Amino acid sequence: MTKTRRPYAAAAAVAICAILAGCSTPAPVGDTSPSDPLTRTLKESERPAAPDFSGTTLEGRTVHLSDYRGKVVVVNAWASWCGPCRAEAPELAKVQRAWAGRGLQVLGLDNDHSRADGLAFQKDHHLGYPSLHDPSGRQALRLPRGLVNTQALPFTIVIDPAGKIAATRMGAVTQPTMARIVTPLLPTTSKKPGQSPAGDPGISP
Repeated sequence: MTKTRRPYAAAAAVAICAILAGCSTPAPVGDTSPSDPLTRTLKESERPAAPDFSGTTLEGRTVHLSDYRGKVVVVNAWASWCGPCRAEAPELAKVQRAWAGRGLQVLGLDNDHSRADGLAFQKDHHLGYPSLHDPSGRQALRLPRGLVNTQALPFTIVIDPAGKIAATRMGAVTQPTMARIVTPLLPTTSKKPGQSPAGDPGISP
């Protein structure tokens, strides 16, 4: 279950309805699996261009999504006060470590009003990837309508190497969940019989 943003009490019912009953408007874009209704994947021909998220990281460095063109980018919106965000943070750290060598980059969107709170969260969870400080949630509002419910946290957008949105996820992620989404987008590597591709951890915890 996702955590709704604190400033938007009225949006809580909308978020719960969208996630549990699928009643968000407009209709969500992409295909879901019956076994994982919170994850949506888009066919290559139907993927919209991702907005060029840009701003300053929690440390004050300027970052643009376009800096990572050619990589698979996992954009994760979070906040330190969000319980599911805390639960998924170690999993996203694993994702970054596991597939960075194959061209994957995690980029966070921190919705904390206090930059200090976001930095403390980042340090506590040993996150090895940058997060843009986005206290007003404006970055997410640049997404095409119908992809995700931007009033609920956490949510994740997966962007392919061409800069197109390939998948979305509402709610907390795990490394196995992300493995199923990102491995088809990553470049293949040669392997010996009986061995996994170099740098591919599969869905091991």
